[in-house]
Amino acid sequence: MTDRECTEFLQWALPQLDLRWAGFRKVRHLVCKRLGRRLRELGLADLAHYRAVLERDAAERLAFDGLCRIPVSRFYRDRGVFDALRDEVLPRLAQEASARGQQRLRAWSAGCASGEEPYTLRILWELAIRERFPEIELHVVATDADRGMLQRARTGCYGPGSLSDLPKDWLALAFEHKGGLYCLRDAFRGNTEFVQQDLRTAMPDGAFDLILCRNLVFTYFEPGLQQVVAARIIDHLRLLGVMVIGIHEKLPAGLDRLHPLSTMPGLYEKTANADLPC
Repeated sequence: MTDRECTEFLQWALPQLDLRWAGFRKVRHLVCKRLGRRLRELGLADLAHYRAVLERDAAERLAFDGLCRIPVSRFYRDRGVFDALRDEVLPRLAQEASARGQQRLRAWSAGCASGEEPYTLRILWELAIRERFPEIELHVVATDADRGMLQRARTGCYGPGSLSDLPKDWLALAFEHKGGLYCLRDAFRGNTEFVQQDLRTAMPDGAFDLILCRNLVFTYFEPGLQQVVAARIIDHLRLLGVMVIGIHEKLPAGLDRLHPLSTMPGLYEKTANADLPC
């Protein structure tokens, strides 16, 4: 199939899943490669035949949805975000929890792929925050729709490319080198729970102090679905909790419970009054 043929197909097919073409434009070659393999598996001659299958077969629509998952992640991705979490956000959340007499912070990594984001949060807490707040435990819930990605996350072993942005001293402290891979040490695996969930249909229980939802909902979902999913996510964020989206993403209009933080693009606080000054 040509790039043009695949592009035209995706422009038709993605909205059927409430996904937006604009979010997939730069990663379309990955999806097109997967589509080519799928056509061969089904013995179909071209995308026109595959479109006919999608229009009549709900099971194949589910399979196509799986082809559209983009598991791009690495440790300490977008350094400024994690620097802000280390220097400002997590200390403030820990102080507030301590003032309330609570001994636990809850964080949710939504769309965690193979675990780089939640493990980065765990490493950051253990190496930069815990000593200042020994009475507080950080519990991380990490969710993703892809069972295979979650299995890789639970294994906790990564190639060098996934770790290129992690501070070098942290790499030596948090990982051990095994057979060409870097495997997370046991001390950095605790209090991290991986759960298979699709954000469009399910979310973890309870309120969270910190939610990271980066480069998923506000990149790949259609605007109407963004509104619905974002409202549900915010319902899971406690008052004065912090939500993090991708640094190049924008929240849909009308989410008046979130107030942008001035520290870094993509960080928002849940407030009772949306008109508070920045």
